[in-house]
Amino acid sequence: MTTSRPLVAGNWKMHLTPSEGSSLATEILARLPRHSAAEVLLLPPFTCLSAVGGVLAGDTRVGLGAQNCHWEPAGAVTGEISAPMLAGLCQYVLVGHSERRQLFHETDSIVRAKLESVLRAGMSPILAVGETGEERQAGLTRAVLLRQAKAGLVGLERAEVLRCTVAYEPVWAIGAGAAAEAAEITEAAIILRSVIEEAAHGGAGGVRILYGGSVTSQSAAQLLGAPGIAGALVGGASLRAADFCGIVAATGR
Repeated sequence: MTTSRPLVAGNWKMHLTPSEGSSLATEILARLPRHSAAEVLLLPPFTCLSAVGGVLAGDTRVGLGAQNCHWEPAGAVTGEISAPMLAGLCQYVLVGHSERRQLFHETDSIVRAKLESVLRAGMSPILAVGETGEERQAGLTRAVLLRQAKAGLVGLERAEVLRCTVAYEPVWAIGAGAAAEAAEITEAAIILRSVIEEAAHGGAGGVRILYGGSVTSQSAAQLLGAPGIAGALVGGASLRAADFCGIVAATGR
C-alpha cells in the first residue's frame, strides 16, 4: 500500500475555452470542502492553463497540470509546447496517455523522453500505462504493463522515481462506461508496484498508483478502494463539477 495522500486528477482533454475552463474551475473550488482527504489536480488544455491557474491562485486545495509536452526544451517544432514553457504554470505533466500512444503513435521511447524532460524542468510526471482490449484478451496485460512501466521508470535516479506518479488506465475501459473490476485493478497495481520498487531500488511506497477508466462518483469508492491504488485519473466526469467533486469526496474513505 502507498503511504501518500491520494491524488485525484481531472483530465479535461480537448474541451473548454479559457472562459469555460475558468467557470468550471470556479465551480469546483466552490464545491470542494475546506479540507479534503485527497490532493486535487486539474489538467486543462494548454490554452486554458493561464486562465485556470488564475482561478486557482492562492488556493492550495487544487493544483494545475498539463496534458502533454514535447521532449525537447526548445527548437523548430511548430505547434509544440516544451516542458520549460510549462514550468512556470504547472506542477504536473501527464505523459504516455493511451490517446497519445494510439492517435499520435507515441512509442515507449518518446514517452520516456517526455518524462525526463518534465523532470528536468522541475515538475512531476504522471506516467499513464495500460493495455488494450485485444492485449487483455490475448493474455498480454502483464507483459504490456511491465514493458511500459519499465520503459518509463527503470534507469532514472531514485530521487526522480520518487517524483513520479503512475496511472493505470486500461484502454478498453476509457470512455466505455464500464470500469475494470477491483480485482483487475489490484492485479495491475501489484505489477506496477514491482516496477516502481525495482526502479527506485526499494522504499518507494510513496509513489502513487492511480486508476483511470470510466470512474464515476457512484463507483469511485469501490474502484479507488482497491488495494494498491491511491487515487484516480478522471476523464469525462472531470468536466462536471458535481461528479468530479463526488469522486474526490469518495477517495480516501
